[in-house]
Amino acid sequence: MTALSKIIRVEAKLFLRDPVGTFFAIAFPALLILVLGLALPGTRDPSEELGGRRPVEVYLPITMTLAIATVTMVTLVSVVGTYRERGVLRRLSTTPVPPAALLVAQVAVNVAALLVACGLAWLVAATVFDVSPPGNAVGFVLAFTLGSSAMCAVALLVAAVTPSARASMGIGQLIYFPMMFFAGVWTPGPQMPDLVRKIADFTPLGAASLAVQDAWAGSWPTLPHLAVMAAFTVVLGGFAARYFRWE
Repeated sequence: MTALSKIIRVEAKLFLRDPVGTFFAIAFPALLILVLGLALPGTRDPSEELGGRRPVEVYLPITMTLAIATVTMVTLVSVVGTYRERGVLRRLSTTPVPPAALLVAQVAVNVAALLVACGLAWLVAATVFDVSPPGNAVGFVLAFTLGSSAMCAVALLVAAVTPSARASMGIGQLIYFPMMFFAGVWTPGPQMPDLVRKIADFTPLGAASLAVQDAWAGSWPTLPHLAVMAAFTVVLGGFAARYFRWE
C-alpha cells in the first residue's frame, strides 16, 4: 500500500504537469457545456421531446460521460504507450512494483480528475444556466465512478497489449467514436431507436451515460447498468493486469 500511494502521488504530479491532458480531463466538460448552452439555439428552452426538460440539462451528464471517453481512450492509452516507448515501464520492471499497482494508480488519478471536472462543469452550468444539482447525488457519484473505472479498464487493456503509443492511440480511436455514439453524444438516450438503446445498455460508456442521466434526474441507476460497468471494470481490468507488458 505504501508503494501504491507513492505511485499515485507521482502519477498525479505527472498528470498535472501535462497541460493538454489536464485541460481535457478537468476544464473541457465545463467549456463544452458553456459553448453548447450559449451557441446552440433552443438549448435553454424547455423541450416537449425531452419531457419538458431543457436540452442543456440533458446534455450536461452526457458531456460528463464524453469527458470519460476522451480522457481514457485518448489521454490514458497515450500515457501508458509513451511510458513503454520511453523505457519508463522497463525501468519499473526492475523494481518490486507489480503491473497492477501502476494500472490502479492510473485509474485512481484519472477518476479523481474526472470527478473534479464534473463538479466544475455543474458549477458553470448552475451559474450560467441555472441547472440544478443531481437529484440523486450518491447515485450519480456511484454511476460516474463505475463508468470511469470501466472505461479506464478498456483503455488500460488496449495500452497493455499494444507495442507503441501510436498503436494504442489508433485502436483507442476505433473504440472512442462508437462509444460516444452509444453514450448519446449525438442522439440523447431517450431519443435513440430501441435497438440502439438496447445495445448501448451493454457498452461501458452507454451504461454509464444512461446511469448518470438517471441519477441526475433523481432516480437510482438501474442494477443492469451498474452490473455492466462493474463487469467491464473487473474483467477487462483483470485482463489488463494479466497481459500487461513492460516493454
